[in-house]
Amino acid sequence: MSGDLVDLARRAAFAAGDILVDAGRGSAAESKGTGDYVTETDRRCERQIEVTLSEGAPGIPVVGEEAVATGEPTDRYWLVDPIDGTTNFLHGFRAVGVSIALVVEGVPAVGVVHAPFLGETYWAEKGAGAYLESSGGRGRLAVSTRRPSEAVLATGFPFRRKELIPRHLEVVRRCLERFEDLRRPGAASLDLAWVAAGVFEGFFELNLSSWDVAAGALLVEEAGGRVSDWQGGPDYMSGNILAASPAVHSALVEVAGSR
Repeated sequence: MSGDLVDLARRAAFAAGDILVDAGRGSAAESKGTGDYVTETDRRCERQIEVTLSEGAPGIPVVGEEAVATGEPTDRYWLVDPIDGTTNFLHGFRAVGVSIALVVEGVPAVGVVHAPFLGETYWAEKGAGAYLESSGGRGRLAVSTRRPSEAVLATGFPFRRKELIPRHLEVVRRCLERFEDLRRPGAASLDLAWVAAGVFEGFFELNLSSWDVAAGALLVEEAGGRVSDWQGGPDYMSGNILAASPAVHSALVEVAGSR
C-alpha cells in the first residue's frame, strides 16, 4: 500500500476540517431520524473530500454518509464520514471528527481521523502502525496497558434503534461492574482514535455504520489493540463493535457477548 494514499486521505481530511472550523458551529439542521441530523456543512465537507480524493486517486470510488458517491463499492473504495458527531457540532461540543478510510477487500487499509477543533490528526496504514500529530508533535500510537479493573471505556447509545436500548443498558451495567468507569463523547471515530492512543482502554457500541468505524478500527489494530463484533468475530464493519487493548478486549467480549 502506497503511503501516497495516506497523505491523500490526510489532505482531504484537513480540507474538510478547515470548512468545519470556518463554520464554527452547525445550524439549520435537517433531521434524518431520531437524534440523527445533517447540515449544509456536512454536505460541503463531503463534497470537498470527494473532490480531493477523486483528483488524487481517480480510479478509486468514494462512498460518503451524505450520499456523495463516485461509483459503487468494489474491492477498493473510500469510505467517508464528513462530520462524525454532527449533534456535537450543532451544540458547540468540540468532540467532532472527520473520518476517511480506504477499504480493500472488505477491510480498512488506510484510516484517517481528524479532530479539527482539538488540533489532533490520527492516521494508520495496514501493517505500518498508527500515528498522532498534534500541537505536541508527532508520535506512534500504542494502546493502554491498564488492567481491566482499572479500565475506562467509551460507549455510545443506539438512539436510532430504540429496541436495542435494553440490550445496551444491560452491557453498560455489566461494564460498570467489571471495569472502572465509562464515558460517552458522542463521536465513534474519535472514541476509537482515543482507544488507539491509550486515552480509553476500550470502546463498544451497537448499530453504527461502516463509515463510523472503518478508519478508527484500523487505528486500534495498528496500535496493538483488537477489534471485533460483539461475539468476538470479525464482522465489526456491520456496526456492532468492540475495540480495546488485548486484555480489556477479552473481558469485553465476555461482558458483551453473553446474552
